[in-house]
Amino acid sequence: MNNHHNHNSRSSNYKKNSLTLTGAISLGTGVMIGAGIFALTGQVAELARNWFPLAFLVAGIVAGFSAYSYVKMSNAWPSAGGIAMFLEKAYGKTTMTGACALLMYFSMVINESLVARTFGTYALRLFNAGEESWLVPLLSVGLLVFAFIVNILGNKFIQTFSFLMAFLKIGGLAILAGGGLYASGFHFETISVSAEATDSSFLGFLGAVALGILAYKGFTTITNSGAEIKDPHKNVGRAIIISLLICVVLYFLVSLAVGANLSIDEIVKAKNYSLAQASLPAFGNYGLWFTVGFAIIATVSGVIASVFAVSRMLAMLTEMKLVPHKHFGMPGDIQKHTLVYSLVLAIFLTVSFDLSRIASMGAIFYIVMDLAIHWGVFRFLRHEVKANAIILIVAMILDVFVLGAFIWIKAQTDILVIWASLIGFVLVFLGERFFIIYKQKEYIEN
Repeated sequence: MNNHHNHNSRSSNYKKNSLTLTGAISLGTGVMIGAGIFALTGQVAELARNWFPLAFLVAGIVAGFSAYSYVKMSNAWPSAGGIAMFLEKAYGKTTMTGACALLMYFSMVINESLVARTFGTYALRLFNAGEESWLVPLLSVGLLVFAFIVNILGNKFIQTFSFLMAFLKIGGLAILAGGGLYASGFHFETISVSAEATDSSFLGFLGAVALGILAYKGFTTITNSGAEIKDPHKNVGRAIIISLLICVVLYFLVSLAVGANLSIDEIVKAKNYSLAQASLPAFGNYGLWFTVGFAIIATVSGVIASVFAVSRMLAMLTEMKLVPHKHFGMPGDIQKHTLVYSLVLAIFLTVSFDLSRIASMGAIFYIVMDLAIHWGVFRFLRHEVKANAIILIVAMILDVFVLGAFIWIKAQTDILVIWASLIGFVLVFLGERFFIIYKQKEYIEN
């Protein structure tokens, strides 16, 4: 297994201590801000109506409880395997481990196509092209291919690029939020609880929280960098907590600013590009250009970071012998191959589904995987990692509530998402089961 670690294969040059705490934080926030707020503000507002800034806040709290298991596991075993390794610690080399790690992998690929599609939607605002335009998928696929090329260019570049971008993104969002709030004279028509606000159901709010969680799941990429972060036993956990806090504050302020400048119906109407729309009253056309330019920077860098994280996750699963690997006659190391597979899958999703469907599938896959992590820690590892059982139980209850509400809403409004997700689950679990059986047979025969 270690023979290919000698050439400069990217999957293996985890340089110890190459990531500072600030680096890890900017990695986390960089991935989170990529999709989160641009793609999801409108989707969350559609479900939570007047309560949508609160939905982002509550999603942040749920993500905080979620992060507990990851922080505990990272403190105990910081590694490049991240989530795949945590699952293996809990469930061994089993179908459960492989299938849940694949769910995480797919939710990452889904996230990638979500961000790519957001890029396409925002970029078209500059030319006033309709949203139904075939240019959206075309631009999105172009971005995915570009991100693929950048990723082949190498690791160092991505890290430098991600740092720069993370600072730009945090700054840009702060300007948008501040400007939007200032322009509205800090009047929150949308947020004031008027009579019609109360008819947005509690279920809708929980469903919005489920989508909101997607805006935070980027913190999990930090766990995959455990092998590189300085003083990882302390800093992985710290990086997760700090980047979550930064995003909670930013998202809340941005959603207040959007809510202060647009009515709920306007937000929903412009749901795939609501931030650009909200900047118009505040900054006029310059605002539109600024927001769109900024969205493009955020989505491009988000896709590049996420393509990197995704291919690395699949390469880990391949090295852990949890997924089959076929070269299809391609040159290069495993991570180059996993880059190609992930790219093809992301392009397929981007072309086949619209934003809200992609987001919904991502939320379902991610929350199920998250539940598996908490249960694994609770059932098998909590004494070993010194985790508090009550916090783990609360995290699981929150996940179940939010996921249940979300599935209930989608079953009534968009059953296709439920079917697509179910088929996904069945394929992942059955495929993984057969693969494990096949591997064991091979092992016995040898």
